Amino acid sequence: MEPLIGQPRAGGNGAAPQPGAFIIDGDQKTFMQEVIEASRQTPVLVDFWATWCGPCKTLTPLLEKTVTAAGGRVKLVKIDIDKNRGLIQQLTQAGLPLQSVPTVAAFWQGQIADLFQGALPESEIKRFIEALLKLAGGAMPSADLVAEAQAAFADGQFEDAAQLFGEALQQDPEKPEAWGGLIRAMLALGDEEQASHALSQVPAKIADHAEIAGARSALALAVEGRRAAGLLSEFEARLRTDPQDHQARYDLATALNSLDRRPEAADALLTIVRADRKWKDDAARLQLLKFFEAWGFADPETLAARRKLSTLLFS
Repeated sequence: MEPLIGQPRAGGNGAAPQPGAFIIDGDQKTFMQEVIEASRQTPVLVDFWATWCGPCKTLTPLLEKTVTAAGGRVKLVKIDIDKNRGLIQQLTQAGLPLQSVPTVAAFWQGQIADLFQGALPESEIKRFIEALLKLAGGAMPSADLVAEAQAAFADGQFEDAAQLFGEALQQDPEKPEAWGGLIRAMLALGDEEQASHALSQVPAKIADHAEIAGARSALALAVEGRRAAGLLSEFEARLRTDPQDHQARYDLATALNSLDRRPEAADALLTIVRADRKWKDDAARLQLLKFFEAWGFADPETLAARRKLSTLLFS
């Protein structure tokens, strides 16, 4: 199977929206129309900048990049403060703090919704715009794609899910939910090689995110489980001979998990914890925690097994 990252779905034209309509230079004459009135339909960011401002040279390109990724769901109006001193004076008198640049103000429904000053890193700019879109009842296109992909995954449509997660990553290469979903979709398709390849492409700055950690655990367990699943009957036979064979029960749990028999897998590890909490330096409990990470901490099977584990540990 070829990598799906960045490939448009069949039937789509793959064309990105042109930024000219939603990234513009504003001035005193157009401010009312392009900001106040426009914000009644679409959230508007106003970037107050100056040619002599060093941080502005860093911030403005990041704003443009993130707004472009939003695909027209938010608008950016850039205001040169030196060319629009009258407007700046009016806005300052109205209470907008413009004593320093860069200052970025977010407008929604004709009112200032939020603002920040100084150059922010790209990740914080994304969060600022995502919060503004949420206030306006929307979301970034990548968030919509991830939601659609997660629904497809839940319905067992793993190829469609992988395609959608890939499209989300094309729009936002640092979206951990999309990376985690793509890796899990590849695993569901039985393609450990592609899942491992996708994991190797995750940007370093999000490598420790919970979504990535969960997908990493799912991949590791898939590899372990594939090896153990063929020996399932052997583990069961060893336990019939010796119910205290913790290694056989541990390996059985790994095999059961690979077959998606989650309650049985958890119970096997819980049996070891109940009998000998210190076996192999707490290996059973640590493997169970890896299960939880791979299943997802909100998964019903995780919640049920975690309650049982807590009862054992604190009784």
